[in-house]
Parts: sequence; structure tokens; C-alpha cells
Amino acid sequence: MTENDKTKTRILIVEDEALFAKAVKKRLEVSGFQLEVAGTLEIAHSSVGTFNPDLILLDMRLPDGSGLDFLKDLREKEENPVPVLVLSAYGELEDAVAAMKLQASDYLKKPIDLDELLLNIEKVLNRERISRQLEYSRKRESVAAEKVELLGECEAIKNLRDQARHIASLCHDPEILPPNILILGETGTGKDMAARMLHSLSARKDKPFVHVDCAALPKDLIEAELFGHEKGAFTNAIEARTGLIEAAEDGVVFLDEIGELPLDLQSKLLAVLERRTLRRVGSTQERPVDAWVISATNRDPEKMVEEGEMRSDLFFRLNVLSIVMPPLRERGNDIILLARHFTQQTALRYGLGDLEITKDAEKALMSYHWPGNVRELKHLMERAVLLSGGKPIMAETLMLNQPLAVSDQSSSAVVELAGMTLDEAEKFMLEQALKRTDNNVSEAARLLGITRMAMRYRMQKHNL
Repeated sequence: MTENDKTKTRILIVEDEALFAKAVKKRLEVSGFQLEVAGTLEIAHSSVGTFNPDLILLDMRLPDGSGLDFLKDLREKEENPVPVLVLSAYGELEDAVAAMKLQASDYLKKPIDLDELLLNIEKVLNRERISRQLEYSRKRESVAAEKVELLGECEAIKNLRDQARHIASLCHDPEILPPNILILGETGTGKDMAARMLHSLSARKDKPFVHVDCAALPKDLIEAELFGHEKGAFTNAIEARTGLIEAAEDGVVFLDEIGELPLDLQSKLLAVLERRTLRRVGSTQERPVDAWVISATNRDPEKMVEEGEMRSDLFFRLNVLSIVMPPLRERGNDIILLARHFTQQTALRYGLGDLEITKDAEKALMSYHWPGNVRELKHLMERAVLLSGGKPIMAETLMLNQPLAVSDQSSSAVVELAGMTLDEAEKFMLEQALKRTDNNVSEAARLLGITRMAMRYRMQKHNL
């Protein structure tokens, strides 16, 4: 235990022998602890509420009652048990044993050597600290292991959860191949979470879940990454490798940003979906594909088909059933519900206490447009928690009070998106993001909540 820990540690001495209590108090104060003495059980009960001790030294015989009764009453009222070190005189061994049954940390026989008492106090406090750390770790693990579910109380999210449960119920047997699912929605709306929820509700929940970001795969290696390759299939292919689709085995392969898949590979993916087999790069052997295919895109696939960017037959094959993720700005009070959830998650991760979100902060959250949707909210609340210093999260901490604006050499004007087509609005946002990041493509992509590959695609699309 460090000296800094000791100065924060409060010890209550419940002892009616004034000279002994004074000696203990003096010795422990020299060691850096904060001390308070209670000569009766009545005073001790009052001190527990006001002094809020981290450890209690408890004598078994007090003028107004037994230390056992005090300990029993303490355990019945406490939510978080305070460690108690029992001090017992000769002939009180049975009381000491009874105290241990009431979750006393340890007991010492009188007369007590003060140095020995100090060692025992540090031992109990260290044991308690380790116990709290283990409990905290278990709590984090239990949170991480909870069933994946989309949070929200708005009608759209409720309907979406019902839809996911219905889809999962269609395939109650892991031997049954579920229908292909296409998840649509803006960037950051939680398409990945929806895919994971489908997986967790299905009969394949104990099978692999392989997330493939089609926009992030290296362009020259995307075929080998998806379908695998044999040794010597191309330069640097020094050994055979299983592709991501094959690696999903009989679980789920989630093809995120499927709209970014090149046309020449769309036909190969279509063949996999139709025949349920694949052929690695450089191989003549067909391998069975048992994975459930869930895909997602933030683009309009029907428009992509019209413009020749997606094969119509692939779209129809992927879109056996579809799920549409609502944008955060249309989810009403879910914004506050999610903000509190992300705040608690971050506070738990960093060992902070419960943090309050002030009314002004909630008002700022509700009035913001959320172009980056749930992902933007999550990152914002993580930043706010870290900047809050353990204090309530204020509107100023969120830094959401700046309008979307463009600076002109002559004036500073707010540019209204109303009246723009979708393509014009997209181009405008790309230009603003690049301007704010001094043309740093990676930073601009992060600002917009999209991948670097998706950013480059859109820059080429708008000739930026």
C-alpha cells in the first residue's frame, strides 16, 4: 500500500479503553491513516454514517453492548461490506469465531503489539483492494459477455428487434441455412450491431462471426482475402491461406460495405452464394461454403444497380430479406438513452463512478443533427467522459454548439444543405471535411465516420 493510499484510508476504532485507543490512534496517524475513535456502540453507529470508514477495528466488549451485535447490524444494513478487524481479549475466542462467520476480515488477541496491528491492517486492506479489483474485472467481463442487443425504445428499433427475432426463429436448427440478409442504413447507424444481434439470436450463436470490411480490403489482394489462395498462386503467396468466407465455417460471414466490392469480384461472390462452394485463388478444387451471409451497405443498392455499380443478380441474391437501420436523428429520446449507456460503459472501462449528464447537455444532444449517427455519439460520449474529470457532463464538454459552416474570405456564412441533391450534399460534406483536415484523407474519413477506402471512392466519384 502506497503512502498516498494511506492518506485516503479512513479507520474507525471502536474501543472503550481510552489509553489503548489513544495509543492505536497515534501509531496509525504516524503511518498516514485518517482515524476516528468511538468509545460506545451508539457513537460507532453514528460514525459509520458520517465518517464512512474503509476499515473498522472492533472490540468485542463495549459499555452499551456486544461488538457481535454491532457487526451483525452492520452487515444487515450495508450494500458494500466494510472490512472489520476484531480485537478480542483472552477468553473471547468463541466471540471471535462468531465474528468471522459474520464476515469479519480477521481477529487479533489482546494485548496487541502496535507494529503487528499495523501489519494486519495493511494485510486486510490489501486483500480488500485485490478483491475489489477482481470484482471489477468480473463485472467488466460480464458486461462484455452480455447478449448483443440494439438499445432503444423508439418504434423503429422495437420493430427492428422483433424482425430480428422473427428471422432467427426461422432457423432454430443450426443445420438449416438462414436466408441472406441485407442491412441498409447510413454510416454509423449500427449495421454491424444488427448483424451481431442476428448472430446471437440464431442457432449459430456459438459458431464463428467473421466481420469483413469490403472497403478496407487491399484492392490488389481483395480476392485472395475473401476467397483464400493456394501456395504460389501469385507473388509472395508463400503458403496456402484460408479466405475470410471459408474461415466463417458454419457460422456467419458479415460482408460490411458490400457496395464497395469491385464488379469483377461480384460475379465470383454471386457464384459462391448460388452454388454454396468457393474456389481459392490458384486452385481447381471446389470447397463447400456453409456460412450464413449477412451483408450491409450505407449506399442505395437499387441506385447502384441502375448506375451499373452493382450486379442486379447479386443484389437480388443478397436481398432475400432486408433490415433498414434508422438514422439517430429520427430516434427521439433514444439519443439520451444511448448517451447514458455509452457514458456508463466508458466510466466502467476507466474505473470512474457514475457520471451524470446535465439537462443542458441533454438539450445539446437532442438538438444536434448527428451526421455520424450512433458511432459519432459513442465517440463523443467517450471523449466527454475523459474530459469531465469525474464531474457531471456539461453542454460545454460536448462541444456541439458549432454550426456546420464554411469560411469565406469576405465573410463567415452558414451553408444550408436544404435544396441540394443527395450527391451535392455528399460532395459538400467531403469538401468541408477535407478543408477542416488540411486535405488529410484519413483524418477526413474519421471525421465523417467512414473508412479511408470509402472516402477515396467518394472523392473519385465527385472528382475531388
